[in-house]
Amino acid sequence: MTVLVFLDPKFPEGRLADAAVPQLMATDLGATRGAGVLESMLAVDGAPRKMGAHLDRMAASAQALDLVFPERESWERAVSTALSELMIQAGPAEAVVKLLLSRGVEGAGSPTAWVAASPVAADVRERSAEGLAVLLLDRGYDSTVADRAPWLLLGAKTLSYAVNMAALRYAKAQGADDVIFTSSDGKVLEGPTSSVILAVEEDGVKTLLTPELESGILPGTTQRALFDAAEAAGWARGYGPLEPAHLMEADAVWLVSSIRLLAPVTSIDGTAIASSPALTEALTALLRGAL
Repeated sequence: MTVLVFLDPKFPEGRLADAAVPQLMATDLGATRGAGVLESMLAVDGAPRKMGAHLDRMAASAQALDLVFPERESWERAVSTALSELMIQAGPAEAVVKLLLSRGVEGAGSPTAWVAASPVAADVRERSAEGLAVLLLDRGYDSTVADRAPWLLLGAKTLSYAVNMAALRYAKAQGADDVIFTSSDGKVLEGPTSSVILAVEEDGVKTLLTPELESGILPGTTQRALFDAAEAAGWARGYGPLEPAHLMEADAVWLVSSIRLLAPVTSIDGTAIASSPALTEALTALLRGAL
């Protein structure tokens, strides 16, 4: 089930809508052009996790698209309304909360904004718990293009997910589970719906590494929360540039996202890589404590 709440000036707490009937205008530019932004966050026992970080990132994405971003308080009230209704109807321990903003109906000059809340599928983490077979796919841009071509919207989380979904379909057609994008100059970037994190231990120092933001990747809210928690627990942390060889030589590699949390990678392009259930368990515990 899904609970829909639209941000509407006439309804300060958000306007509940029936998810079983059409709600979006056919001329909405989010539907016809993919002109919009989104965020997905986890809620536990009816309480959203990292909402401030998600709203910060969504506002930055909206700015990149020159979209009017509704007041944060409007989003917060709509999320509260959606989760309250979801808890009444289903009472899930964990929920997916999606925040969506489109440019709105063509010619109207005002955005369309809504919240969708639904229970986390029971098997969403079980499917990746045993490890992911990953393909490296070339995104087609070099790692310096984000500064040269801001119109590509690299680093913004937009509604235009067609390329990301195509990459996942391609991977599954090849017998893999997921994807890590690389740049045309050979740098590791991110997954279609996740950040990439790897762990290395040298001379007794444990370090978490992730690609650098300057390469045009989306700033990961879950990656940042994990890095902060790991640093407090005595880990070192670092930011790229990373290359595929670093993934192959790491002590463990994960794809990290708000809903799946840590999903261990066990093979890349058909070659097995090191993984560590103990590290996955320890870092998952740190991450849950930080949420």
